[in-house]
Order: sequence, then structure tokens, then C-alpha cells
Amino acid sequence: MFELNYEITGIASKTFYGPNNQYFNLIKSSFPTLKITGRDLFIFAMGNQDALDILKTKLDDIVGFISKNNDITLKDIENILKIKDENEKQLVFDQDIIVKGVNGKVIKAKTTNLKKLVKESQVKDMVFAIGPAGTGKTYTSVALAARALRDREVKRIILTRPAVEAGESLGFLPGDLKEKLDPYLQPLYDALRDMFPHEKLEGFIEKKVIEVAPLAFMRGRTLDEAFVILDEAQNTTHAQMKMFLTRMGMNAKFIITGDPSQVDLPMKQKSGLKEAMRILKDVEEIGFVHLTEEDVVRHPVVRKIITAYGKEEKRLRDE
Repeated sequence: MFELNYEITGIASKTFYGPNNQYFNLIKSSFPTLKITGRDLFIFAMGNQDALDILKTKLDDIVGFISKNNDITLKDIENILKIKDENEKQLVFDQDIIVKGVNGKVIKAKTTNLKKLVKESQVKDMVFAIGPAGTGKTYTSVALAARALRDREVKRIILTRPAVEAGESLGFLPGDLKEKLDPYLQPLYDALRDMFPHEKLEGFIEKKVIEVAPLAFMRGRTLDEAFVILDEAQNTTHAQMKMFLTRMGMNAKFIITGDPSQVDLPMKQKSGLKEAMRILKDVEEIGFVHLTEEDVVRHPVVRKIITAYGKEEKRLRDE
């Protein structure tokens, strides 16, 4: 039996332990073979030497993260505990702000895979961000678009998604075409409202600097000098996906987001996203970032819901 006596230096113990000891309890649960106790700025642990060595490295990383950023979250602790190599550590510790939104709101990529999305978008002009709801893929993509517009890397932002029911059922809704389609585009408007003050956003929309439109409106266009996001891409057909991808013009950035497990198309219709992932997987200039339930940035229970449904869907497929 070996021992580790660790002293926390340079930071407040309250920040290290977290609200109601949440952070410390997560650390302890990650090392079930060790007996770990904490008292103020001192951590005591007993057990296998290899596990103690790993624990010390993780404690050093957590303290270092807090010293660098003056704060830490439960998600940050989770990410640090999962670090396997220096490349992953660099992603976790890279806390660069994507953009500052309304009222100084700081918008960052909150998980390792979202940081991969940021990095991929910096080196590749077309990136697929694949993962379940709540992983922040759309929100992060909109933040990247806002930054690109701010830095004058592009002249406009175009956000689009397929309106799956933009056929007969929409005809029963009141209002003109825009009013009928706006509910499908609302999540994109919500993200934009976090990035731009109301009057500025309205001005951008009026001048077509920012355009939020259903996918059908992209046909026949060439999208130059634009940051274009296709959201809910799992609900595109083969023809729609091919049409969208071939709209890409010069000096453009494309991000395609979607969840292949949540296809709302008619039963016999293939998802354009699933097909594109297969067809384009070997195209070197296109990036693919896969997010999982571990990247969920909504309420913690959302991750458990996604995991539970995933298990049930797997059970049904196996029957």
C-alpha cells in the first residue's frame, strides 16, 4: 500500500473542491481503487502506486487549469480526467474565446470534441459536425460564423436547414411562406441573438449580411465569401445534400451539422447526411468531427437521457 500527500498551491480550496464538493467527488469516483480524502489544501490518497501517479498528474493538471483560467467547471474536470496524451491536453487547456456575445457573454468551445470542431474549421473549408442533440455543435458553429464575420474573413453568414414538413402540412398554418417556415429556423435565430445585439442583428438580416433560410432557397446559388451552416442535415435527401454541397463558392466556409440517429424523413427515404459521410469520408479537404453524449452541454440529465435511448435503440436493432 502506497501513499500520496498532495498540497494544493496557488488557488483557493473552494474553487478546487467545487460547489458542494462536486469536483472533488468526481475526482474520487474516477479512481475507485484509491482511498482519497481531502482537508483544506491537502489531498491524501492510498493505494496502488501506478494509480497514485496518475492521480497526481490529474491533480497537477486541474490546479494548472485553474491557475491559468481563474476558474473551472464540472465539464472541465471531466475533460481533464479523460486526457490520454499531450494532444488531448492541449485541446482541453486551450481556452481561447470564440467570440464575445451580447452583454459580454463569453462563448467558448466547452468540450474536447467541440474544440476539435473549432480547430478543423480553421484548417479546412468544409467540416461535418456529427453528434446528438445538446452537444453544442450548431451553437459553436454559429459562434465561429460570427467571429469570421467580425474579423472580415467573410462578407456574410448564411444559416439553413431543411424544413422536413415544408409540404402539405405547412399549408394549414396561417401566414405567408416566411411565417410558416420561421418555426423550423427558430433555433438558428436563438443562437444569433446570443451573438449579436438586437438592433445590429436586425440590420444584418435586413441587409442580407445574415440570412436564415430553408434549404430549398439555396438552389441555383453560388455562395462566395460566406460562412454557411447547414443544420439538421440528417433530414436532407440525396438531391438536397448534393445540391447544397455544390453551392460552395470561393473564399467560403461550410459547416454541416446533424445527428444520423434522428432522421425525420419518410421511412423509405435515405438521409443525405448518412450518404455524404460515406461518400466523402476519404476526401482529404473535408473534415469530420464526431461528438458523443460526453459532449452534451445542456442539463446533465440530457446526457443520461441520450445514453438511455441509445441503449434502447441498440436493443431494438439487435432483436
